[in-house]
Amino acid sequence: MCAHVLVVDDDETVRDVVGRYLGAAGHDVALVADGHAALRAARATRPDVVVLDLMLPGLGGLEVCRALRADGELPPIVMLTALGEEDDRLLGLELGADDYVTKPFSPRELVLRVASILRRTAAQPGSPVLTDGGLRLDPAARVATLRDRVLALTTREFDLLAFLLAHPGQAFTREELLSRVWGWEFGDRSTVTVHVRRLREKIEQDPTAPRRIATIWGTGYRYDAEPTGTPAGTGD
Repeated sequence: MCAHVLVVDDDETVRDVVGRYLGAAGHDVALVADGHAALRAARATRPDVVVLDLMLPGLGGLEVCRALRADGELPPIVMLTALGEEDDRLLGLELGADDYVTKPFSPRELVLRVASILRRTAAQPGSPVLTDGGLRLDPAARVATLRDRVLALTTREFDLLAFLLAHPGQAFTREELLSRVWGWEFGDRSTVTVHVRRLREKIEQDPTAPRRIATIWGTGYRYDAEPTGTPAGTGD
């Protein structure tokens, strides 16, 4: 799947290597070296995916991520982080990043992560609409609404909500969700925790007392359909 990918990194070697690998995979790649240039490029060209280093001169990667989400721009964002940047990585996920790769990384791994995100953002024709009361999710159009209001969901938030809606009443561990939603066989479980918290803020009436996405202590999470609503499942 050919896509427009914006790569943001102040290290010329990293930009060159990542650009060559993504180009060889058939993508149209734009390379920029700082945060201000990243925002200008993202706003002008609306990339399909942004590969974003957190450690940038001037306007840092977290500020770029925050600014894009504040603009309403929802391209999938893959963060590039160093081994010692766990707090920044979690903050990046809180701000709406979809994925991360830890430096030093394999360029092939990054290309695979980009390909995985592109597969997930592609329309899924023929997929049934999922509903639960006033919540409606259309996988084919990749649109979710709550009481007819369109929800601004990132790629991973949409995928996680779609998976949970399709499996109401079933408890899943964080490891299972990482595998079945992210496609990772290993990874930081806090990634799931952050995305669940962000989803609750968007679909729960009171995110501090969630009624849809329940925490199962010692296990993980379970989606509970509204008792008086339409059960999660095939809609119209």
